[in-house]
Amino acid sequence: MKEDITNISYIINMLGEEPIGDIFPVAPPLYQTSNFYFRDVQHFRDAISNEKENWIYSRGNNPTVNLLCLKLAALERAEEALVFGSGMAAISAAILSNVKTGDHVVCVNNPYSWTNTLLNTNILPKFGVKATMVDGSSMEEIEAATQPETTVIYLESPNSWTFELQDLEAVSRFARSRGIVTIIDNSYCTPLFQQPIKLGIDLVVHTASKYLGGHSDVVAGVCCGSKVLIGNIFRNEFLTLGGILSPFNAWLILRGLRTLPVRLEHVNRTTLQVIDFMNIQPKIKKIYYPFIAGNSQSDLAKKQMEKGSGLFTVEINASVNAIEKFCNSLTYWRMAVSWGGFESLIIPSCTFIRLGLYATLPANLIRFSVGLEDAETLIQDIKDNLKILEE
Repeated sequence: MKEDITNISYIINMLGEEPIGDIFPVAPPLYQTSNFYFRDVQHFRDAISNEKENWIYSRGNNPTVNLLCLKLAALERAEEALVFGSGMAAISAAILSNVKTGDHVVCVNNPYSWTNTLLNTNILPKFGVKATMVDGSSMEEIEAATQPETTVIYLESPNSWTFELQDLEAVSRFARSRGIVTIIDNSYCTPLFQQPIKLGIDLVVHTASKYLGGHSDVVAGVCCGSKVLIGNIFRNEFLTLGGILSPFNAWLILRGLRTLPVRLEHVNRTTLQVIDFMNIQPKIKKIYYPFIAGNSQSDLAKKQMEKGSGLFTVEINASVNAIEKFCNSLTYWRMAVSWGGFESLIIPSCTFIRLGLYATLPANLIRFSVGLEDAETLIQDIKDNLKILEE
């Protein structure tokens, strides 16, 4: 196949996978090594003088890990990528690399809970970094919240509970006029359904534990961006804090990428069928999903997203006790954190609210994550238990 760095099939299946001598492996080899040795002092010295470009120690570079970085950067249309031991490690590194004492961050409301912890609770505030939370669907709020000390605007588009979008082109244009770095969590869409860098965003982060891995057997994170920004992260937060991804987990994500387009197409198709069913149920008060009819941001969704993935939220017209019983009775929708794997999952918001988390969310929400089961099975499971909501 002719090399085409913009072709998804080429990137996923062939990019960076050269023959090893006379060996032509179908699956990329796993370099499960912590260390690399040198035959003489001068080569050793030269390598250490530029760790970013050499094999020295797998805390920095590893052939299996770097192959994954190459493919993820190409998928995001970024110059470079780094992979981390978790999505939160990637998010932390991206933000920490662009703030110092006295700086300010503008962040969208209700981000991933640990992002909120980093910005507002236990980490950055004690180092003198402040954050302002805004309604990201309002460009006016973003602009009004920006201060002379603002160095980062942090986005989630869409948000992973109520699916508000941000106008990525407008935000990036404003940020660049002020010299502010923009960072977005693109885990929901993946690079297949949204490419923020093409819209002007500086850094794109993912939890690769979700769709990129796809099999619920690995925890990982990704950060993609320019050579300058990624190089700064590599030399500082990445090497110093050590939140690296193991070669084996990188290999697992490489395996997951092979089926990413097929999985996302199935998930998108099934999700629309499940939503169509739930949309006509009398106990369903509202459905949160970027492409649902009546969504005030549907035009923006169509502009900057290819499709929606498998995560959506429903607002139930029932008591919290009835909602809990409904969730407890489902068979194929398993109750668990995370999303984006092969299995279908649910989380009732009352789980967190009773613990004092996500306090701004209503207590009568259920978030659904559609997996790889067939639509008929998932719909029937809901149908069999809807009567519980009438109690």
